[in-house]
Amino acid sequence: MTAPNPDWADLAEQRVLDEALTRAADLGWGARLVEAAAKAAGLSPGEAQLLLPAGARDLAALLSRRHDAAALASLAATDPSSLKVRQRISAGVGARIEAAMADAPAVTRWAGYLALPPNAPLALRLTWESADHLWRWAGDTATDENHYSKRAILSGILISTLAIRLASGAEAADAHLAARIDNVMAFEKWKAGRKPIVAFADVAAALGRMRYGDR
Repeated sequence: MTAPNPDWADLAEQRVLDEALTRAADLGWGARLVEAAAKAAGLSPGEAQLLLPAGARDLAALLSRRHDAAALASLAATDPSSLKVRQRISAGVGARIEAAMADAPAVTRWAGYLALPPNAPLALRLTWESADHLWRWAGDTATDENHYSKRAILSGILISTLAIRLASGAEAADAHLAARIDNVMAFEKWKAGRKPIVAFADVAAALGRMRYGDR
């Protein structure tokens, strides 16, 4: 028995996203991009509205989830149980950042769009999803408050590391990641009675760089 093909919506979404990635650097991330990408993908305005009712926000979510899937695929050959916690987080974040950088010109526009205040809830939700995927790959099975604390810390690391990679390059991002992994390790210490220090200031600064660039 052959496996069923993905349905029309899944295939159409990916076609629109492919077209958007080739146009985002010029058009920015917004309604114009959605319209142009949908048209190039062969969709009518009505089909585009049905497929992406929230427009650019839906498109932004598609890109984030594509990068999550790519990161997990690249990590599939790595046995996390053979790594220390610090190494697992470094590998996971590194894979997620590299997945995003494969579409760097579009991701710059995508990140700037998500940094706009009206889009902050979506940005946080998508980053939380990414952090959850990485923790699950790393073997985390916590279901109590530890589940949420770990993902909050890793979300901050993901946002700030991507912002620095886009603004300052791989070397600066790698140095930042190595330093910020201390936040994850601080959480492990907190379980023994010490409170972690989450780099919220780094997150705010990262969002500012995504929106305005280095000024």
